Amino acid sequence: MQKLMQVLGYNFNDTELLRLALSHRSVGGQNNERLEFLGDSIINFIVADELFMRFPTVTEGQLTRMRAQMVCAEMLTVIAKEFEFGKYVVLGAGERRSGGHQRASILADALEAVVGAIYLDSNKDLKLLKNTILRWYDKHWHVFDDKNAQGNKDPKTVLQELLQAKRLELPVYEVVKIEGEQHKQTFYVECKVALLDEPTTGVGNSRRKAEQMAAIEALGKLQNATK
Repeated sequence: MQKLMQVLGYNFNDTELLRLALSHRSVGGQNNERLEFLGDSIINFIVADELFMRFPTVTEGQLTRMRAQMVCAEMLTVIAKEFEFGKYVVLGAGERRSGGHQRASILADALEAVVGAIYLDSNKDLKLLKNTILRWYDKHWHVFDDKNAQGNKDPKTVLQELLQAKRLELPVYEVVKIEGEQHKQTFYVECKVALLDEPTTGVGNSRRKAEQMAAIEALGKLQNATK
């Protein structure tokens, strides 16, 4: 718990609240579903507020699409994987056997629940919570620079144009795993970029969404490499 609190950037006064936020419904009655409900609403509000302030000239429709990209389960999964949530989520026996520690929906839900837990643990300190969440998102806002925000470009397009401008090979996307039943599948995609030593990974409920998330991660790493 101490290591997780360190990477989250928030120290819980009540660590049992954090444990509850990490407890999947498969463990029984004491689980994170109510905290997840609370955290989902908080993330939507904070991201909407940040987009409104960052991009004063974009339209309501564009803001709506931008918010959807930043609060979707795929983006939350990316952040949860950065924090290695899979090491900390508490699952029932069946979910453990089926690899639930790496399941995108479980990780995304746990992240939302942790936000709800921080809200309660901090005595509903929205300013503290906003600063915490925006730190988590810090390296992901780059997909919405002024030019791309106006055009609302797909992250795959942004990545492709960046590489073309540098006269480099285009990114290569590969589906490495598909989980779930035919009607409810989760796709895992790797994106290989010439400037990066290792491929980035995206997760989504469609191949397209997984590719978008892999592109977002690649853009973040490329940005960090040039700082």
